[in-house]
Amino acid sequence: MTREADSERRQVRVTLAASAIGTSIEWYDFFLYGTAAALVFPELFFPDASRYAGTLAAFGTYAVGFAARPVGAAIFGHYGDRIGRKNTLIATLVLMGLASFAIGVLPTHAAIGLWAPVLLTVMRVLQGIGVGGEWGGSVLIALERGQGRRGLIGSVPQLGVPVGLLLANGAVFVFHRVSGDAWETWGWRIPFLLSFVLVLIGLWVRLSIRETPLFLELSQSEQRVQQPVFEALRTNRREIALTALIRLSEQTPFYVFTAFVLAYGTDELGYDESLLLAGVLTAAALALITIPAFGHLSDRVGRKRVYAVGAALTLVWAFPYFALLETSIAVVAFFAIAVSLVPHDMQYGPQAALIAETFPTRIRYSGAGLGYQLASVVAGGPAPLVATWLLHDYGAYAVATYVTLSAAVSLVALAFLPDRSRESLGSGETVARAEPLPAKEARARHRRASVA
Repeated sequence: MTREADSERRQVRVTLAASAIGTSIEWYDFFLYGTAAALVFPELFFPDASRYAGTLAAFGTYAVGFAARPVGAAIFGHYGDRIGRKNTLIATLVLMGLASFAIGVLPTHAAIGLWAPVLLTVMRVLQGIGVGGEWGGSVLIALERGQGRRGLIGSVPQLGVPVGLLLANGAVFVFHRVSGDAWETWGWRIPFLLSFVLVLIGLWVRLSIRETPLFLELSQSEQRVQQPVFEALRTNRREIALTALIRLSEQTPFYVFTAFVLAYGTDELGYDESLLLAGVLTAAALALITIPAFGHLSDRVGRKRVYAVGAALTLVWAFPYFALLETSIAVVAFFAIAVSLVPHDMQYGPQAALIAETFPTRIRYSGAGLGYQLASVVAGGPAPLVATWLLHDYGAYAVATYVTLSAAVSLVALAFLPDRSRESLGSGETVARAEPLPAKEARARHRRASVA
């Protein structure tokens, strides 16, 4: 092996580590809010409301963060396609960390009245913008450097979700026990304050990586688009819409099974909070194995095939899941929660590569980010809010129906999305539709093909 090849292999490993660590930190911050919204925010920030209304209000601010994610995807997608993946990722990490730290020092309703939920909502919007710009960059900086096994490589930054979920729920679990009766006074703040330390670690790692070869090639050939977001919306509207719709089958159940279940299990079914948190932690730990396993499988049998099986299992699993929870048997409920994310993981493993392969390099950050994050507006953020309303007015099986319908929509959208897992991820070779190219770009593309 030559010294240059050995150096490149090391850089691939460093890049994958930086991608996974950075996304883990960002998702830790994002999920921490969801756990707090279920367990503590109703009393601290909406004390004048009933428990039901307070939970709705807390999950409402939770949903606001998801509504902000496409905004983040557009803002950072523009800069990611213009100035590079690395610098943009550093900015998203700093934004998310500062917003989360600010929540940890935020006065409650008892101290500043209505300003407390207002400021909480502002911080949640900033969190949403940060994580909205994060995903596209973290996935692309991995995929565009190591292209050999894109399903497996793309699943590495996806591990940030279970790791972030583990860290967030683990921190709440530990400090809930450590603080005891002081949980609602200061205990809940400590996990948010820890964000500052985690961001410093993430920055140290991300500063050590290089820009991706595909983006450098794009820059040197002067093919960067002036307005990549508008270009993506102009030329790839259909692909953006389809990549958003295929995510409903993993977004909706994920937030029902990890955030809504905490409020549902404690308020309606009487389970201990520790049991529910332990179940979610177990599901997240299992995902550390299943997500890369299904990403790897998609390299062998194709992305769409693995994804379709996961969406179909989600459709089948929704009703048994709630039936198991409603047995009121602790060990049965724990089992249901612990295995609830496996169908999600079947989709989330190959998802990064499936979406990234749909767009050309010049607009990949913008197109993939928008497609990924638009699903958050209709599926991720509103899921706990919609589930809380459905449970209150129609019962648990209405929530199961909601999950089932989401999976059905994704299966239909998936049928129309092309599978490009066998095609090159080169700068001009994954254009989702045949579009007339400017003469200059067509000549440059022909020269690259001739050299190859």
